[in-house]
Amino acid sequence: MNKTTMSSLSAEPSYRSVAVEGNNLQTAPESGELSLVGSSAAIKRVRTQIERIAPHFRCALIRGDRGTGKKLVARLLHAKRGTAGGPFLQLDAEIVEACRRGNAAIGRYPEGSEQGTLFLDGVDRLSIPTQDCLLEMLGWDEADRRMKNAQLGIETRVIASTTEDLRALASAGRFRLALYQRLATVEITVPPLRERMEDIPELARHLVERVARLRGRSVLGIAEEAMMQLQKHCWPGNVRELCDVIQGGVVRSNSGFIEARHLVFARSTGTERLSADMDASVRLEDVVERHVFGVLKECGGNKLRAAEMLGISRSTLYRMLEAGGSEAVLR
Repeated sequence: MNKTTMSSLSAEPSYRSVAVEGNNLQTAPESGELSLVGSSAAIKRVRTQIERIAPHFRCALIRGDRGTGKKLVARLLHAKRGTAGGPFLQLDAEIVEACRRGNAAIGRYPEGSEQGTLFLDGVDRLSIPTQDCLLEMLGWDEADRRMKNAQLGIETRVIASTTEDLRALASAGRFRLALYQRLATVEITVPPLRERMEDIPELARHLVERVARLRGRSVLGIAEEAMMQLQKHCWPGNVRELCDVIQGGVVRSNSGFIEARHLVFARSTGTERLSADMDASVRLEDVVERHVFGVLKECGGNKLRAAEMLGISRSTLYRMLEAGGSEAVLR
């Protein structure tokens, strides 16, 4: 196979642009600095790890549920690495898979990443053959390749994200042990929102300010009843879901404040539906199947969004739909 350099990458142009992304990317326009919002002990531990690891790491693994902010942590590690130059390049698992399946083997390094940070998003979704390609791309398959990389002055720092326990996957033969050992030189676990509920008021106010500014809306804050609803929700979609709810609230608000009636939760009926299905005469497989189909309907058939809301990978959702008959979703 011909080896070609990945061209489907784009460098992050600047940290000075204001943006509110699904995983809670926050950029301070005045200082141009990224930050993790929250005062809980859980998020403080993550900030401490970032400060300690950033100047020295060569490889890092970020683990966390979907929507917790793994990409933000990766950007913080890059931004605080102590060097002014070097791009932040993101390579999604789906891009790597597509290139391998299209017989375009991955070259050793994506162009422009030699002095920057390469972020491998969702490595737990990679197939075994693609993991082998990745080992080759990074020059981790042979000692002489590592020596050659050093001679060429390649100083790429590699950050990978995962929603699953790679150690467990490696033990089960579903992930290359060599790749796991290289990536997990240092590991950061990003807590789910349910484990830092005390951060919700601060996060919500921050997001309201950002979204309102981004959309040109005059929204001053969140009404007390609305805030109580936010604090009662279980947030299966984590900070990404909170951001979606806040964005919807900002759009619907016409009173200067987000009120309870402006909040729409994607899984507002999920718990009730699951509880209603819990009958002694119903098989667990049937309960799970109906719940999955119900969430998929709520997401308008968007499988990626449904997988995020269910807290599972897209490949897992596909397997569940194949086993249960995905056509049932349309009925």
